[in-house]
Order: sequence, then structure tokens, then C-alpha cells
Amino acid sequence: MRILLTAFEPYDNWDQNSSWEALICLLERRGAMEGVTTRRYPVDLPTMQERLFKDLARGFDAVLHLGQSPGASRIQLEAIALNVAGMTDSQGEFFGPITQNGPVAFRTDFPLDLWKRDLMQNGIPSAISFHAGTYLCNAVMYLSHLWHLHHQLRRPIGFMHIPLTPEQVLRSHRDLPSMPREQAAEAIGRVVDLINSHDYEPQFA
Repeated sequence: MRILLTAFEPYDNWDQNSSWEALICLLERRGAMEGVTTRRYPVDLPTMQERLFKDLARGFDAVLHLGQSPGASRIQLEAIALNVAGMTDSQGEFFGPITQNGPVAFRTDFPLDLWKRDLMQNGIPSAISFHAGTYLCNAVMYLSHLWHLHHQLRRPIGFMHIPLTPEQVLRSHRDLPSMPREQAAEAIGRVVDLINSHDYEPQFA
């Protein structure tokens, strides 16, 4: 099983991104994971899309994206990616469809109920969320599905939102929930193990 596992760089006033911090923590604990390729994407839609499509062309068996969710108190397992973009990129703020001719939405093929049950049984707060928002987190999930559709391939693609770390909340001087990066790293690791334990046969769309 070859897995693409991605996170995002810091953005806005955040000097860290909890998704990347958790991924780094996972790698510190486990070392390089066989079959897993990690990436940190920029918070800029055109650049992210270019790098994402280049990575997807390498032919992964599964794709799992990670992103930061300020205000979240638990791991959020995203079910739906929408063809909606409301974000800031290098050209400024904009709102509209990610692509003019794409489907309205894509649904993940991952068994989110199984993931949630496993995480909760291991003391990691988690929930299934029914769409990944309208920003870059949603866009990376949507574009991953769209790339595979255009190439007549079907692969499991998912997205996990990660709460802020306690350190980020402390530095922000805001009353926000958080999750230790060690716990978030454990959640990511368990999900990677679950992906590896399933037999995902390559399919045509």
C-alpha cells in the first residue's frame, strides 16, 4: 500500500500549523513509514494544486490529507468535499467554484465510522464531519478526487481536521479548544494503520 499523507504550512496569524506539527510528531515516533510519502503544502491554491497533481501522478493507492481546524475540540473525519472555494490565495480573496465543470461534491470511500470507533475506543476524541468547509482543506480533498476522476481511477481519498495544539492556543491569547500534538499524532498513525489493514483494490471510476 502506497499512501500520500499531506499537511499544510502555517497561515494567517498562526506561526505553526497543527496538522504539520502532528505529522512531524508521528514521524519522530515511528520514523520513516514504509509506503508512506509525506508532503507539506503551501496555503496558496494554484501552487498547492500544481504540487498536488504532480504528487498524484506518482500513482498512490490511497490519499490522506490533514489540516488545521481552529475551534475544533476533536479530530474531524471529513466525509464530503464540495466544489466551493472561498479563500485567499496569491491573487487575493475570492469565492466561487473550484472548477467550473466539476461535480458538485465528492464523497470519501474511506470507512469513517470504523475510524471514529477505533479512535474513540483508544481515548482520542473524534467525530465524522459532513464536509470539509469551503477553504483550502476542502479544496485539496476535492482536487484529489477530481484528478482521479479525470484519469479514470478510483482511489480512497480522505481528510482529517486536527485541533490546535495547546501551545498555539497559549500564544494566541484566545479561549480555544486544543489537542496535544502527541494525541493528534496517535490519531493519524492509527488511521494510517487502518488504511494499511484494508484491501483497497484499484478501480476505474
